[in-house]
Amino acid sequence: MTDSLSRRRVLKATGGLAIFGLAGCTGSTAPDAEEDGSHDDGTHTEESHTEEATTEENADGSSDHHHEGGTIGDPAEHATVTMLTEDGEYHFHPHVVHVEEGGTVTFELESGTHTATAYHPDNDGPRRVPEGTDAWDSGMLSESGATYEVTFDTAGVYDYYCVPHEALGMIGSVVVGDAPLDGPGMSAPSDEIPEDVHGKITELNEMVEHGLGSGSSGHDDGHDDGHDDGHDDGHSE
Repeated sequence: MTDSLSRRRVLKATGGLAIFGLAGCTGSTAPDAEEDGSHDDGTHTEESHTEEATTEENADGSSDHHHEGGTIGDPAEHATVTMLTEDGEYHFHPHVVHVEEGGTVTFELESGTHTATAYHPDNDGPRRVPEGTDAWDSGMLSESGATYEVTFDTAGVYDYYCVPHEALGMIGSVVVGDAPLDGPGMSAPSDEIPEDVHGKITELNEMVEHGLGSGSSGHDDGHDDGHDDGHDDGHSE
């Protein structure tokens, strides 16, 4: 972990600075760098990430569970996030995915040079992942088609970013299971995050809150319906 963190500090120094946009971010391209493998739960390295899970697996529909039209959909066993540099913009697609507890997300580089890095103290950043979960970081990916896979065992919201393009708004969220809306990933952005990105994080939080609130996990509605009606009918007289 020490060697990986040292390289990550070097990588952070290469990041560009500009204002983000939701669909992508404009700015200069980042310099290429060699791939650096870090992992989640000790099970993932860059060499082992080029596995069968890629965007072509869309045939089973698993990677289609993502933010679209204000909903993030039901949790899937697997989702794929592509990492793009396109027309001077940098972004993860989709911005939000929803997987089951124990589900996996494959980050696949389509173009450019990017990382998928969790907001975690061990990655020299603020915590925007559930307490007690490990840091994960793809390292710099620069070869088209390279993949990095993370398995998520704990319900919650996991925010992540691209090291060289964080300040340009290249940020995404993984929602796992029936995620609580009061975890670190749903908190207001801290001062450790570039100020230009605060609005993007707030926007992602709103996507997640709206998606979970309008989905199958509606805690408030189910709780109220189960108690208010029955309670009133039984004790009003």
